[in-house]
Amino acid sequence: MNKTIAVIRGDGIGPEIVGEAIGVLDAAAVKFGHSFTYQEAPMGGNAIDAYGVPLPDESLATCLRSDSVLLGAVGGPKWDSQPSANRPERGLLKLRSSMGLYTNVRPARMFDDLSSACPLRADIAARGIDFVVVRELIGGVYFGEHSTSEAGGEQKATDIMAYSEHEVRRVARVAFDMARKRRKRVTSVDKANVLDTSRLWRRVVTEVAAEYPDVELLHMYVDNAAMQIVRDPSQFDVVVTENLFGDILSDEASQITGSIGMIPSSSMGEGTRGLYEPIHGSAPDIAGQNKANPIGTILAAAMMLRYSFDMPAEADAIESAVDQTLKAGYRCGDIMNEGCTLLGCKEMGAEIRKRI
Repeated sequence: MNKTIAVIRGDGIGPEIVGEAIGVLDAAAVKFGHSFTYQEAPMGGNAIDAYGVPLPDESLATCLRSDSVLLGAVGGPKWDSQPSANRPERGLLKLRSSMGLYTNVRPARMFDDLSSACPLRADIAARGIDFVVVRELIGGVYFGEHSTSEAGGEQKATDIMAYSEHEVRRVARVAFDMARKRRKRVTSVDKANVLDTSRLWRRVVTEVAAEYPDVELLHMYVDNAAMQIVRDPSQFDVVVTENLFGDILSDEASQITGSIGMIPSSSMGEGTRGLYEPIHGSAPDIAGQNKANPIGTILAAAMMLRYSFDMPAEADAIESAVDQTLKAGYRCGDIMNEGCTLLGCKEMGAEIRKRI
């Protein structure tokens, strides 16, 4: 099978981690008899420098022609002075919207061999961390109207958070379908005691739940959810929430697993084409130093094989190779502990490749 993958290397450590993920994909392709064609699609700060915009038209067209997209990370202090509409992150928002990627899935799973890196108390970590955050991705305040005005000698800024029923319904169905394949529990997170959008969210999610009588539905306010994730993460199976809340909670969830560098994510819409990336940023402070952890990006590539290309055995092979590498005691700097062997980005990629 041949698949075309649009590659957005991005900024900072993006090119390094994407390079290792491509190496792992190629190793899996050789083992299972596939071929992958990679097409470069500049986006982010590097695209601003070269083309003046964070997402050039040709890069967008490349992504829309591809079978899926692999992304490193975009942004950095170098482009902080850009106008809001031309910041690197705007390229990512435009790409998600243009591809119709309305659902982001971020697993929060703690590898057994990384339990010592978990910042939670040992007795809490011992209960296990294995849940998924399903985040609505192209609605809410990030895609609402933004304005800044001046009156009475001071500035006033406004950001509009808006949701319609169909936006809530489609992401809720993704969460319930996923829960059916896991432990059959959905926790819907909102702020329905304050926000009209959350009251709409809660009503629609409850309606969708009626279509899934085998799945338990719980509602939780976002402030309580933030507390519960660190108090007892083992209670969660699938968490579904809106864009802003999901952005914050999924970062919190990733950190309790040991390192944000370990967590992949997938963004999907209708059909099989998706956008796959690690959840961390571009880390410009370590860019070009061979210090980045490529595992989140490598696991994102495995998600691509599983969800977009229907290659579960190939995805299993990559995930198993990561697990074996960790069990062998190899670590990058962000997950290093006593008695283990410290590796750079390239060396970690090589260790994972040879175990596929």
